[in-house]
Amino acid sequence: MVHATLGALTQGLSPETIVGSYADWLIHLAMAPGKQVELAANALRQSARLALFNANAASGTAEPCIDPLPQDRRFEGPEWRGWPFNIIRESFLLGQQWWQDATSGVKGVSRHHEQVATFVTRQLVDMSSPSNFWPTNPELIRKTTEEGGANLLCGAKYWWEDALRLRSGKPPEGTEQFRPGHEVAVTPGRVVFRNDLIELIQYAPQTETVHADPVLIVPSWIMKYYILDLSPGNSLVRYLVERGHTVFIVSWKNPDSRDRDLGMDDYLKLGVLAAVEAVTAIVPKRQVNTVGYCLGGTLLAIAAATLARDGDTRLGSMTLFASELDFTEPGELSLFIDESQLAYLEDIMWERGYLDGKQMAGAFALLNSRDLVWSRMVHDYLFGIRQPMTDLMAWNADATRMPCRQHSEYLRSLYLNNDLANGHYIVDGRPIALTDIRLPVFAVGAQRDTVSPWKSVYKVHLLTDTEVTFCLTTGGHNVGVVNPPGPGVRRSHQLATRRADERYVDPDTWIASAPTVEGSWWPSWEQWLSAHAGKRGAPPSMGAPTAGLPVLGEAPGQYVLMP
Repeated sequence: MVHATLGALTQGLSPETIVGSYADWLIHLAMAPGKQVELAANALRQSARLALFNANAASGTAEPCIDPLPQDRRFEGPEWRGWPFNIIRESFLLGQQWWQDATSGVKGVSRHHEQVATFVTRQLVDMSSPSNFWPTNPELIRKTTEEGGANLLCGAKYWWEDALRLRSGKPPEGTEQFRPGHEVAVTPGRVVFRNDLIELIQYAPQTETVHADPVLIVPSWIMKYYILDLSPGNSLVRYLVERGHTVFIVSWKNPDSRDRDLGMDDYLKLGVLAAVEAVTAIVPKRQVNTVGYCLGGTLLAIAAATLARDGDTRLGSMTLFASELDFTEPGELSLFIDESQLAYLEDIMWERGYLDGKQMAGAFALLNSRDLVWSRMVHDYLFGIRQPMTDLMAWNADATRMPCRQHSEYLRSLYLNNDLANGHYIVDGRPIALTDIRLPVFAVGAQRDTVSPWKSVYKVHLLTDTEVTFCLTTGGHNVGVVNPPGPGVRRSHQLATRRADERYVDPDTWIASAPTVEGSWWPSWEQWLSAHAGKRGAPPSMGAPTAGLPVLGEAPGQYVLMP
């Protein structure tokens, strides 16, 4: 009960993990005179550079001591180059660099504890950034002077509106402009299958002829499916249907306390395998081209390995969007994965039987708090400028829940123990092996993905003995996938295929040698998909009433609308 209460305040972060990490770091730092001397020398050197900068700053001839990191856009404005704000800027950036050096590279500290200490320290440093405060932000001072303080009044109004919405559990302002079935998730389709965990949507054909082999998309259960069917210009589903593919997609139920005992086996059997069964009943005698996104791709790989182990040949290909199969390097998400953290999460979930999606969203926001928390608060509440709501932002606010048992099982078996990559993952009492998968694979990684780092996604080359086409695209975990072709947006991707009998190429060599293609990766993937989708012919029926799969209703169905 104590952990459940604290969880609401700490966004699910375990206080024990944080305290243990800092204790490990401080004890080893105290016993490392060499590191102490190095940090003291860094401080003296930085102080001397800053003093020299200060001497020349007023005259405007000073060269910066340090430049922000490429992804840091807080100090881009020309106002930061004038005195005294240039001194404030340089002081902060030098201090930020010093704390990064102080919390990393201390001998004896475990890798995980070092990552946690560095991460938490970075949060505290970002919180204290001069860009976050009116007296030390010259851009904000200029804005306030020009508008006579109207921006602050407007920002206060926005803050009050957001506070009331948060208190009442309402979604952020503007999300009502993107309602599933009205403004988003509007590609015509029918619900053709429903059980206690999923609805299966079949999309209506948009062409006179379609490819013979259907496409089944499995999104992650921690997201609502319509990220792949946003507004028409951003819809991957619409893009495929308009090019002659018969598309099915899984819509996961948003679980509540009654579903607390659902486990990974239920998500495998009632989810992916049940969907495959339904698709092959509607389009018989054809193989299914499967697509998985994020953890949906991980679950799809588990299903593919299970079917391969059992000699089932109904799958024709497998595409993985930002999906990890090996979790030894899951990026900064590993900060939230250790025994202490999982025990804490399990206690939080015990109270209600599920993990609230808002806690998961808060954890993801912490991974990029500089842009998603502090810069947004400054922009909205101090500058008084609302960032326009987009379909992707509205989808991101439509949080989902995770059942207690299932969430614990996948964190322990995949993230903590890495059972899938190690050949220890059990289905029906027997282990499965990814090397049994002989399907052609198309895997997509994103350059700035902090949820599924592309080098971790790239490990599909090591874990399977089949043909792998790997695509590295610009963007992050969501924007890199929701990446439609079109004018005015700079996009590119790298693409290369490794045949089953070719030698392994490490990711650094791959990125240096793989050809770059300008534009969205969608056309490259659709071309690959079409090559594995068979000849074109008449579209299949919507549903299969004779096989017990009648049309149950219009898309987007009932489950996606569950609050």
